[in-house]
Amino acid sequence: MRKAACILIVLFSVLSACTHSNRKFTPYVNPFLGTAPLQDSIDCGYNPPNDWRVWAGLTYPGASLPNAMVQLSPLTEWHSGAGYEYEDTVIYAFTHTNKGHWNLCHIPLLPVTENFTSDDFASAFSHKNESAEPGYYQVYLERYGINAELTTTLRCGFHSYHYPKDKPQKLVVNLARSNERVQDWHIEQEGDHVFKGFQKTGDKIFFYAETNRTIVNLETTGDGSRKVAVVSFDNSESEKPVEIKLALSFVSAENARQNLEAELSGKSFSQVKKEASQIWEDLLSKIKVTGGSEREKELFYSSLYRSFLWPALRSDVNGDFTDAAGNVVNKGFRYYTNPSLWDTYRNKLVLLGMLAPDVTADVIQSLIDKGEKSGFMPTFFHGDHAAPFIAGSYLRGIKGYDIDKAYELLLNNATKEGGTRPYISEYIAKGYISTPVVEYPHVETKAKAGVTKTLEYAYDDYSLALLAKALGKNGDYEMLMKRSRNYKNLFDPSSGLMRGRLDNGDWVNNFNPEYPYYEYMYREANAWQSSFFAPHDTRGLISLYSSETAFENKLDSLFSIPWKGNYIARNVSSFFGQYCHGNQPDHSFPYLYTFIGKQEKSQVVLDSIMNRFYGMGEHGLALCGMDDAGEMSSWYVFAAMGFYPYSPADAEYIVSVPLFDKVELALKKAKNTVIQKQNSGNRIQDITFENSRISGYFISHEQLAGGGTILIKTE
Repeated sequence: MRKAACILIVLFSVLSACTHSNRKFTPYVNPFLGTAPLQDSIDCGYNPPNDWRVWAGLTYPGASLPNAMVQLSPLTEWHSGAGYEYEDTVIYAFTHTNKGHWNLCHIPLLPVTENFTSDDFASAFSHKNESAEPGYYQVYLERYGINAELTTTLRCGFHSYHYPKDKPQKLVVNLARSNERVQDWHIEQEGDHVFKGFQKTGDKIFFYAETNRTIVNLETTGDGSRKVAVVSFDNSESEKPVEIKLALSFVSAENARQNLEAELSGKSFSQVKKEASQIWEDLLSKIKVTGGSEREKELFYSSLYRSFLWPALRSDVNGDFTDAAGNVVNKGFRYYTNPSLWDTYRNKLVLLGMLAPDVTADVIQSLIDKGEKSGFMPTFFHGDHAAPFIAGSYLRGIKGYDIDKAYELLLNNATKEGGTRPYISEYIAKGYISTPVVEYPHVETKAKAGVTKTLEYAYDDYSLALLAKALGKNGDYEMLMKRSRNYKNLFDPSSGLMRGRLDNGDWVNNFNPEYPYYEYMYREANAWQSSFFAPHDTRGLISLYSSETAFENKLDSLFSIPWKGNYIARNVSSFFGQYCHGNQPDHSFPYLYTFIGKQEKSQVVLDSIMNRFYGMGEHGLALCGMDDAGEMSSWYVFAAMGFYPYSPADAEYIVSVPLFDKVELALKKAKNTVIQKQNSGNRIQDITFENSRISGYFISHEQLAGGGTILIKTE
């Protein structure tokens, strides 16, 4: 009896091990997360006006590979954030590029049959007949009785359309439309099975499409922006789906053809779909979590998936790309779009470097290539956050790009007027960027955003100083470190917050720290959401207060003073007191209690954010704010794993209590890193790495990436 029991135990253990090793992670991903609206006044923090859709999520459910050129997704509303809004009921097209920032949505196609016109061909659809998974999207177009399936490679979209029997089989190619202004377009037929052309918006995007059906006609109809091309297919084999393989290129139609030949030649739809799924599985399986609920795993892997869709590839399979000067070049690296640096330098680009360091190296070399055209390293939107991105990547051991040229360009940013950092001369001369006098500023008042710029430039100076030190440029290091303390120049002791200063040094009058601005004093924030940003010198920030107790009281106020519902800024939403998780500026603030010995209070805030602000709303598909090319998603990934790049320029992470019992990271082939949680409390009692106690709450990137066990003991 005992022998039989032992055999059963061994058998069960073997089966459990096999099940664990064969576990799939793509089924946890819900590509619809972030597509639903956020309209509830409690979730938003205010009552949205009737004609507003709060800037929340703005994600798309379509098919793509990690950091690919193609994002093939349904479009339900032109000029919306990502083209797709869950509450909509019609589909206008399937477009081939996306980001979630109101742009792109190029090369729109829609299969049709009959009884349509150039300005009326959209089809109704239902979520009951719609599905998506990583690398695949499907929907039934009710108007035409067509079941549409989409999958992708890096540079190609693969369409499979199941038309009803004995109906015309046509395709509308709506090149006059995109989420950007279309300047020109062209389409032509080549042989019996190919159509090709281009669409010119900000970029000129070429396409080459091959179909398994004979093209019997290609004609244009309509006028102006309503002008469309209609491709008609031979429907003699109507029982088989019409398949369209469409490749993009930002160089030429010939290069698009080569991309199609390299990535799709001889491949079936099911084969490409399977390969796309496996690529995502390989990426997602680099982080394996154990414990937690099924819903928490869904949110985790959906967020991890969403973190790897941008920046996007822009070079062809032969290495060609069109550079910032408009020249076609080939320089031996993969060329990418600029990252959304203001948003994603905080966490997402660190995650990219951890799981895809080769992509990170090419993204940095792409930035350098663009910077060489202007003499300045490019940025995105606000601040100079290529500095923490590149410095942090370099210090984490990511090489394979011209670091000396990168440093030269970043130093130009930090010292020369006319480039990436507006008002840099004033910043250098005064130690801050002044705020102009505006008698009655309102949310949309345009000015310098001087407080935010000063705080961010100070951090960028620190980041560049780290790189200067690593490269042996000691004079620059000293200069930049001195400037990194400029954030203190805007600390107002009377309010305990960062406040705008006038050109003459006086404080801005009629100061309301709860009122949000897009660009006056603060960038997309109020004083509370800006004032604790000094990730490079948090101890110095704390020292500006009379005591740690006074600092703690100020943090308590940040997370407890209620948001006034009549203060409305479209992308400043979802509040924990004055803290706003719906936008990026204060995303590191929940960790601040840790610096004053109150880590458990940080954990309460982190747990509350994870529980409340992800998967919200009626369908559980809303996010509390814009995903912003993966930043919102990456925040969740890090918080759930139990470590966060508090200062992304530094090769270290602040530790918190993981959401899961165990997290396994496969960052290097030699040995995995295991983060193990012991007990279920929210106060960290002890942190050990390979049985050696860690002093404080930070672990180094070397410890995290090198392999071993990190034990977080709680009580």
